[in-house]
Amino acid sequence: MSNWPKPDAATLLEIYRKATLIKQNDEHVIKQMMAGKLVMPYYSPRGQEIIPSAISVSLDDDDYICTIYRGIHDMLAKGFPLDEMWAELAGKVTGTCKGKGGPMHLTCPEKGMMVTTGIVGSSMPIATGLGWAAQLDGRNRVSVANFGDGATNIGAFHESMNMAAVWKLPVIFLCQNNHYAEHTAPEYSRAIDRISDRAAAYGMPGVTVDGNDPDEMYGAAKVAIERARAGEGPTLIEAMTFRFNGHIFGEAGHYMDKTIYAQAQTKDPMPVLRARLLSEGIATEADLVAIEKEVDSRIVAAIEAAMAADFPDVAELKRDVFAEEIA
Repeated sequence: MSNWPKPDAATLLEIYRKATLIKQNDEHVIKQMMAGKLVMPYYSPRGQEIIPSAISVSLDDDDYICTIYRGIHDMLAKGFPLDEMWAELAGKVTGTCKGKGGPMHLTCPEKGMMVTTGIVGSSMPIATGLGWAAQLDGRNRVSVANFGDGATNIGAFHESMNMAAVWKLPVIFLCQNNHYAEHTAPEYSRAIDRISDRAAAYGMPGVTVDGNDPDEMYGAAKVAIERARAGEGPTLIEAMTFRFNGHIFGEAGHYMDKTIYAQAQTKDPMPVLRARLLSEGIATEADLVAIEKEVDSRIVAAIEAAMAADFPDVAELKRDVFAEEIA
C-alpha cells in the first residue's frame, strides 16, 4: 500500500467537498422526513461518505457506476444533479425518473450513473454487463459495482466476478463493508475475516482498505481504475467502514454491538478529514466554512425547487411499463 498513489492537496479538498455534500444532504433528507414532507424508505449512508468521494475523483463522466438502495452517496459523489435528485425523492415530475423511481431507483445515465437497484447485489451483474459493453465499444470506460458486505454471499457476486475475470472486463467490484448485512453481524454469515480473500478464487486482485481513510481509498481505487483502463481486468476492493444509522431510517439498530458502535463514532471520518485539512494547512477554517455553506445553500435551493414542482400526471401510471409505438 505504501507505493499506492496518494491524493494531492487539491484532490483531498475535493474529496472533502463531495463528502460534505453527502453528509449534509443526508441531514436534510432526515429533516424533511421527520417533518413529514418526504414519505419514502430511506437507507442512510452516514459514516460511509469517504468511499465514493475518494473513488469518484478518479472517474470520468462517461465511466459507469451501479449502486444499491443504500447508494445515494455514490450518486452524489459522481455528480448527480441536486435539483433532479430532490425532485425524485419528493416524487415530482421533474425528477430523473419523473418521480416514479424514488430513492431506491435513482439514475442519471447522462453522467454514467446507470442504476440504483432495490435488490441486494444486483448492481454486480449489471455493472459487469456494462463493463462488457465498455470493452466492446473501445472507449476506455470503466464500470464500478457498489454493494454491501451481505451481497458477497449471493450467487450474483461469484458469477459476476468469474465472468469479469475470464473476459478481463474493466470492472471494479467495490464492497462497502459496513459490518452489518441488514441486521446480521458478519460472524453469523461467513467463515472468513476478509471478503477480499474471495478474489483469489477468480484470479483477480483483492484488497481490503480502510474506506474511511481518503489516502487508502483513493490509492486502491486509482490503481484498480488504471488497471481496468489498461485492459488488465477487474479488481475487488473491500472498503471497511461503518454505518451510523440503522439499516433503514426509523429502526433503532438494537442488533449492533454497543461497544463497537461507540468506537466507530469516535472515528467519524468527517471530523477526522476536516481536522487533517486544517492541521496540514490544506485549508483554513474560513475555507471549510465557505464550502459547507455553499453546499448547504445548493441543497436548500434543490429542496425548494422540488417542493414547488408538480406531481406526475395520473397517466404516468401506464407509461414506462411497456414499449410504446412511435407514430
